[in-house]
Amino acid sequence: MQQLNIVIFGLSITSSWGNGHATTFRGLVKALHHRGHSITFFEKDVPWYADNRDLPSPPFCETILYRNLQEVDAHSDRLERADLVIIGSFVPDSRALLDRARHCGNACLAFYDIDTPVTMAKLERGDYEYLHPDTIPEFDLYLSFTGGPCLDRLERHWGARWAQPLYCSVDPDLYYPESQALDYALGYLGTYSDDRQPTVEKLLMASAQRMPDARFCVAGAQYPEDVNWPGNVEHIQHIPPSQHRAFYNRQRFTLNVTRRDMIAMGYSPSVRLFEAGACGTAVISDYWGGLDSFFTIGEEILVAQNTEEALELLAMDDLNRRAIGERMRRKVLEQHTANHRAKELESYWRQSAALRRVEMARGSTALGR
Repeated sequence: MQQLNIVIFGLSITSSWGNGHATTFRGLVKALHHRGHSITFFEKDVPWYADNRDLPSPPFCETILYRNLQEVDAHSDRLERADLVIIGSFVPDSRALLDRARHCGNACLAFYDIDTPVTMAKLERGDYEYLHPDTIPEFDLYLSFTGGPCLDRLERHWGARWAQPLYCSVDPDLYYPESQALDYALGYLGTYSDDRQPTVEKLLMASAQRMPDARFCVAGAQYPEDVNWPGNVEHIQHIPPSQHRAFYNRQRFTLNVTRRDMIAMGYSPSVRLFEAGACGTAVISDYWGGLDSFFTIGEEILVAQNTEEALELLAMDDLNRRAIGERMRRKVLEQHTANHRAKELESYWRQSAALRRVEMARGSTALGR
């Protein structure tokens, strides 16, 4: 594989506080670096992340913090040398950044949508916070956290030239089984959201009330002060990524809860599925379309839709619980590591670059006539 110069404009790689983008970018960029590529990561320097940087200087890329577009212009040489420029979702000034990338060089231009269901819902209601419909056809490649039917809609309705999935993944150097006391019958790792909370209450908090002798845990920020936590449910405001592995390994089961937009769209796996799976922790999840294309339900992952089903799963014996966790772990390591995603990105770049060469040749031929 040709060694690439890759430029990424992403929401954040230095701070994982309150966002899942950092975890995704860290794993992908680390894997790309190990595969011989050179990566420059541009991150807008904003107070929220500046005050909560848990990886201020990633060792696998050059990180450039900028406050405005003029500071980006000071590094135009990175864009001139780039083979691939990626602009992520929720990045401010994406239109201006795309223009700069196009004018500075001849790189393949990609939009990496880590929030595809949110993006499409925004587009439908005319909210163009970080992506305008007019911009979509200008990208050579639309990389989506969501697969399935939405890829066809991105191309047919929104004009994406080529939409392909680039799902989240896990770094197996960071997530693996380790011996820990099983402190929690069920744990959940996730920032508060209005649309997820009813499922958290139904599957975890209601189960806790029915299992007063067991311990449960919810780890995540932004939970309202008026949440009525049962006495056997511990709430932890924030667990940094460096402690996620230990958290998963302290649970008999971990809970996965999906945002409403992601359920509606389907084919939108959460990074928590892959992280917990790599640790061999059995996962209880809500259901969404396409889940069974990632894991075999009942053998590699468990699904509960109400409190009674959750309680039945929580009563599972340890032998079966561990077997389900181990089968999920094997599937994750076979298909869903950051190295798998880096290989997929390389393949997309090769195909996109070949297509661009054909288009340029056709354009030259037409001019020659």
